[in-house]
Amino acid sequence: MWGVAVPKLACMQRAAAAASALGLFSRLQTPVPTMRTFSLSQPSHKVADPVWNLGRLNHVAIAVPNLEKASTFYKNVLGAQVSEAVCLPEHGVSVVFVNLGNTKMELLHPLGKDSPIAGFLQKNKAGGLHHICIEVDNINTAMMDLKEKKIRTTTEEAKIGAHGKPVIFLHPKDCDGVLVELEQA
Repeated sequence: MWGVAVPKLACMQRAAAAASALGLFSRLQTPVPTMRTFSLSQPSHKVADPVWNLGRLNHVAIAVPNLEKASTFYKNVLGAQVSEAVCLPEHGVSVVFVNLGNTKMELLHPLGKDSPIAGFLQKNKAGGLHHICIEVDNINTAMMDLKEKKIRTTTEEAKIGAHGKPVIFLHPKDCDGVLVELEQA
């Protein structure tokens, strides 16, 4: 495979030189071949068997100051399938799901002044990325394991989330500044 790149580059250089001689290009940029390598070898240290496993990305949540406007944008401008708004008073939010085929976006809007999303929108007036949600195969085991690893959660126990499944949020200070939601698969 790599043997093909050199003749192709030489051919491109000859074509570029001919085009330049004919005055077809006022400025010529010759592509520089790059080689990207990565290793498939196993790490040098043995990792213990996991007691729980991460699954797929369930959704990316975006806090929005105007839920109707955001829903209309994704539905009418981008052509996405958009759910009806659902109020979740136990979480202090209204949510709309935008189906993207391989995952979803969750549009969040505060329900009342005490909503955590209200605080987020006070700091980010235009809205923005709020959290990511990743499925896990055993949320209770994941919670115990993460607690042992000194990863904080925003609540002591899992709550039922927008999909009717148990969820827990990991503190962003322990996750490189990202609020991570884990959801039972």
